[in-house]
Amino acid sequence: MFPYPLLTIALLVMWLLLNDFTLGHLLLGSIVAVFASWGMAALRPDKPKLRKWYLLPKLFAIVMVDVIRSNLAVSWVILRGRTRGHHASFINLPLDIDDPTALAVFAVIITSTPGSAWLEYDSRRRSVLIHVLDLIDEDEWRDQLKNRYEKLLLEIFS
Repeated sequence: MFPYPLLTIALLVMWLLLNDFTLGHLLLGSIVAVFASWGMAALRPDKPKLRKWYLLPKLFAIVMVDVIRSNLAVSWVILRGRTRGHHASFINLPLDIDDPTALAVFAVIITSTPGSAWLEYDSRRRSVLIHVLDLIDEDEWRDQLKNRYEKLLLEIFS
């Protein structure tokens, strides 16, 4: 009946905090919480299969360094403006990754790095559309994403 009891309780409490505590809201909040819990159970993905879990700290360190560098670069673009030859653009990146968890991690990495955003994934062509704020060389960006993140994600999840 309750696949995620903590989620059900938390949703009911949130419902009651946002609304008046009446018998009607208690009943309606309970129904919403139970159906939301069932929805989560239906959406639950398979457990990720980590082949080389010991590479996760290396990936985390690389991402943290890149996030800091990107923060500084985006701040520089905001404060000083773009230099000649730099422009915002879209990049279509072909991918070798097919594991859903690896794709999700890759999307989080791309989107959490300032100056870039994961926009669209095409599962038929196995490619992703990425927006880059300050682009100089498109091929360099592709190589960096494939060699720096995708290669490591393939090792971890394949």
